[in-house]
Order: sequence, then structure tokens, then C-alpha cells
Amino acid sequence: MVVLLGGSGFVGRAFQAELYRRQIPFASLTRSSVDYTSLSVLTEYLRNSRPRFLINAAGFTGRPNVDACEVAKTECLAGNAMLPGVIRQACESLEIPWGHVSSGCIYTGTRADGTGFQESDPANFSFRQNNCSFYSGCKALGEELLADARNCYVWRLRIPFDERDSSRNYISKLLRYATLLEATNSLSQLTEFVSACLDCWILQVPFGIYNLTNPGSVTTSEVVSLIRQSGLSARKFRFFRDDAEFMQIAARTPRSNCVLDCSKALAAGISMSPVHEALKTAMSNWIWE
Repeated sequence: MVVLLGGSGFVGRAFQAELYRRQIPFASLTRSSVDYTSLSVLTEYLRNSRPRFLINAAGFTGRPNVDACEVAKTECLAGNAMLPGVIRQACESLEIPWGHVSSGCIYTGTRADGTGFQESDPANFSFRQNNCSFYSGCKALGEELLADARNCYVWRLRIPFDERDSSRNYISKLLRYATLLEATNSLSQLTEFVSACLDCWILQVPFGIYNLTNPGSVTTSEVVSLIRQSGLSARKFRFFRDDAEFMQIAARTPRSNCVLDCSKALAAGISMSPVHEALKTAMSNWIWE
């Protein structure tokens, strides 16, 4: 049996669907049934259930976006920085392997040579640089707590999307935002992401950090062009002049726009389709909410 934390969220529901598809027995815990934020409660549950693996898809992202984390700082800190440490203690005490859904938002830009950030690169969008959103800072702290964790995968998700219209779907956001920010990013097709996470465990690739993004990067303008080509929207998309105008009008905290290198995952046999191909497929199979 696999234990899934955060199964009711955007990413957690995708994990549930993939576990069902693969016919892997699992238990999706809610905090109301098992308060997994409590070390003693989680440890007791795991001791009694003895799962083969644990997946942590729980966290706090804020609604409608990360700006909300600037207000709900206690919840953000607890869900993204403290919870991974609690799970680590429980799993290591019982020698249960596990995986943690992290984020590529702990980076901004690219490496000095213009390539994507690798797993070994230190976070450059964090509290230590004092340049980040509260959300990104907390996610970076969460990774610090797992830096030397045993039998643990850290899976970095980056701007998820799929073919289902949703407030959490990157494509849906672009379709609805009145004005867009031009940026270059790595993305993660959600179904492929959760499949890659499970493959890490099933194929027994070495524990550690993995950037699980679709190979390549894409600009906002390129995604908009694909949206128009697919027929999802024919409207004329407006863009902010620059980051300064975006921050002045639409945001209360800086955003992470970055490129991640996924060659480590590819070398381990964990593959995802190229980002432009994945976007085209999602749009051609689009399901309106």
C-alpha cells in the first residue's frame, strides 16, 4: 500500500488518478481523518499501516495565487517548510521510503551560462537572497530540511498544466488573465509529472532531487500562439510592458520565472515529452470546466 498526503489538491488528485490507473493500492489521508502535521499521530498511523511508500503532495499555495501566501504566512510556513520535516522524521524512524513534491519556484532566471538550473544548484530565489515571495522562500526552506534525508525523493514541479480547464492549470490562467507577463519558463504536464514520480519509486532510481519538467522551455508568447492555433481562444492577448508594470498593477510579491535542467531524470530513465509537444496535446484534448 502507498500512503498519499494531500490527495484532495490539484496535484494530489492527479496522483490518485495515476495510482488507480496502475492498480496500486493506496490510502489518501485527510487531516480530518489523520492529522499528519503531528509527528506522533503520523508516526503511529504509519507504524500500524506499514505502507511500502509515502507520497507527500500536501502543501499551501494560496488562492487565487501565491500573493495569498503573503497574508497567510503561518499556514504557508507550516505547509511548505515544517511539514516536510515532520514527514521526514516519521518516515526515517520507521525506514519508510517516500517522495516529496517540491517546486522549481526556488529559482529565478537561468544559470550564468544561460542553461537551466540543475538539481545541485543552490536556490537563488529564497529568503537567503531576500528576493523572493514568501511561498518560494518556504519551499526553499522545505528542501533545506530534506538536504540529507534518507530514502527520499524530492520531485520538483514547475507550473503544472494538463487538458482539463482548472483554476490551477497554467493554460486556463493564460486564457483568463486580462493581461499577461512575458517570461521564459520550464513547465510540467501534470499527468506526466505524477507518472514520472511513481516511476522513480517503481524503477528504483537513486534517491535524491529530480527536476521533473517537460524538456525544453517556453515563453508566454509561444504558449499564447499555441492557444490561438488550437482554437481555444481568438482574442488578442495583452501583455504588461515589463516586470515593473506587472508588479505595480497585478502582483504584491515577485514571481519566479526560471528554466530547469531535467537531464538527471532523463539519464535515470524518467522521461517526459518535449514541452511544446505536451502543450499542443493538452490543447488538442481540451476539456472545458
